[in-house]
Amino acid sequence: MKNNFLTFFTRLIFLVLFSSTLVQASDQQNHGFTDDQIAEGEWWNIPYPTRFDASTLKPQQMLSINGNQLVDSDNKVFTLKGLNIADIDKLARQGQWKKSLFDEVAAWGSNVVRIPIHPMAWRARGKHWYFQELDNAVKWANEHQMYLIIDWHSIGNLKTEMFQHPMYSTNIAETSNFWRDIAFRYKGVPTVAVYEIFNEPTDDFIGNGKGSLGKISWDEWRELMESMVDIVKVYNEQAIPLIAGFNWAYDLSEVMEKPIRREGIAYAIHPYPQKAKVAEESIDAFKQAWQKQWGYVAERYPLMATELGWVKTGGYGAHVPVLHDNGTYGPAIVEFMAERNISWAAWVFDPEWSPVMIKDWDFTPSEQGEFFKKTLLEDNLPNDE
Repeated sequence: MKNNFLTFFTRLIFLVLFSSTLVQASDQQNHGFTDDQIAEGEWWNIPYPTRFDASTLKPQQMLSINGNQLVDSDNKVFTLKGLNIADIDKLARQGQWKKSLFDEVAAWGSNVVRIPIHPMAWRARGKHWYFQELDNAVKWANEHQMYLIIDWHSIGNLKTEMFQHPMYSTNIAETSNFWRDIAFRYKGVPTVAVYEIFNEPTDDFIGNGKGSLGKISWDEWRELMESMVDIVKVYNEQAIPLIAGFNWAYDLSEVMEKPIRREGIAYAIHPYPQKAKVAEESIDAFKQAWQKQWGYVAERYPLMATELGWVKTGGYGAHVPVLHDNGTYGPAIVEFMAERNISWAAWVFDPEWSPVMIKDWDFTPSEQGEFFKKTLLEDNLPNDE
């Protein structure tokens, strides 16, 4: 009886998952419209995509790349410094997706907001819902002269289609279509400045050999990213594509010998404290490790630390690789990035996703929140108009 129940239960789970996959695949093929929506009208009259009307925004400098620097419309070096927020879908479900969130991020001194979009949420809500909310984000950010980094928030191996968690599951076709749609919609919109093509790519082993998401070579990854950049540039030549390396966006060791063969791109780094593998957590030890492992890239290419942060052992959401106890990481990473004009966005302005910047929706800062708020206010606000 037990075996029969397990067999039935297993089949039921398979049918549910298979049905869900078919619905998601159908939605993707229909460009975000569900079968029910198409059945209610004339499929041949579904409108073509439209672009965001940039004329509705306040004037804002268009960012671009000059050599190894991010520059504004006057060709002056511009460094993005700000915060990550949670996925729009999560915030909306919790009643926190609203203009006041952007007002608070701006009040902390941010000039950039990174918005992670998870593939599972993108499929569940549909691109039309996301574009409606991204349009709001553009308006809210533009009001404060902040910029946006749009992040396709997947973790895993895009080649093998093996991912760290179901929320990150995607494929090359969906990723390509995502960036085609984003690039088309926000062409000529200076607020949407950076397109982070793939959040954290992995190569083979995870968790010190506890598992594998499959192999992919740098040559394969480079070609894949170049194809994504080409898609973006066809629809929006002014966009800044951002490319991450392996080891969860930490390993850029191949870049000097085999850089991305496209102009106008930048590289992403997620330099959480335990990634440095230092024997002693001191400022000097951190800096030496970072320079050797990825800091050198900033000598030739624009570099952006789109995730960084820490939490003490035993703190809320404490996990590898963000554990740090003695207080040296924050000052070390900020000073290191300032010396190289590396842009950055601390993770994460949310009381649930770790390492948290805030303890609650009254925006009470955590330990790292207090540090980054102080740093942002010192660095960015004196330059506000």
